[in-house]
Amino acid sequence: MHLLREEARTFCAALRAAAPTPGADAVICPSLPLLDTVVQTLAGSELEVGGQDLHPEDVGAHTGDVSGAQLADAGCRWAIVGHSERRRDHGEDDALVARKLAAAVRHGLRPILCLGETRDERRAGQTFAVLDRQLTAAFEVGWGRPLPGAAARSARGGGVIAYEPVWAIGTGDVATPEQAQEAHAFLRARVAALGSEALATSLRLLYGGSVKPDNAAELIAQPDVDGFLVGGASLDAGKFLAIIHACGAARR
Repeated sequence: MHLLREEARTFCAALRAAAPTPGADAVICPSLPLLDTVVQTLAGSELEVGGQDLHPEDVGAHTGDVSGAQLADAGCRWAIVGHSERRRDHGEDDALVARKLAAAVRHGLRPILCLGETRDERRAGQTFAVLDRQLTAAFEVGWGRPLPGAAARSARGGGVIAYEPVWAIGTGDVATPEQAQEAHAFLRARVAALGSEALATSLRLLYGGSVKPDNAAELIAQPDVDGFLVGGASLDAGKFLAIIHACGAARR
């Protein structure tokens, strides 16, 4: 819940004015009231837009929610699914997250599936068990089942998973490059084991958790870290651009 319309317009104009970064893609996921402003300001640029959440149903009496169809109609090509703050603040469980992922795919939106363990779960040695549980539920409902239509096939292809260790979000604590790589390698191997070698190969694995310009280069250098789900640093256009440039430099 950041920025008002003029602030969002200024922010997006600054991003748009910066030279494109070869090798890096960027998606902006604003609060719902800002979607139209962001879509209009970024129109014709290489920057894409996504929603922060969506309802699993296509239509209905769900006050305060937004459907995948509405996001697509507003100009979104992406949707964040299962962010840790949705799981924490709204009690979203693995089953609901899986249904939301399926809804995103159904409406031609590319989902950014968020997975991650809490500090207590990591201390208890449960990181891989938690990631496996979250991934398996989402995969079986959202990516594993055949869905009709070219839009669904397009949305499913080139999947994106964001590993966001909950203990590192907004705390200043960052997973070490080795910890991030270990989790990402596990997720890629599990996707392949669940029966989708093609998805595992094309999968983009993002790290999210106190990413900043001064740690982005070290993290993106890991073989299974393909990018970032940026939180607080994304509110500063200069910092966000520096992170985008770090991604581009690593992929050139």
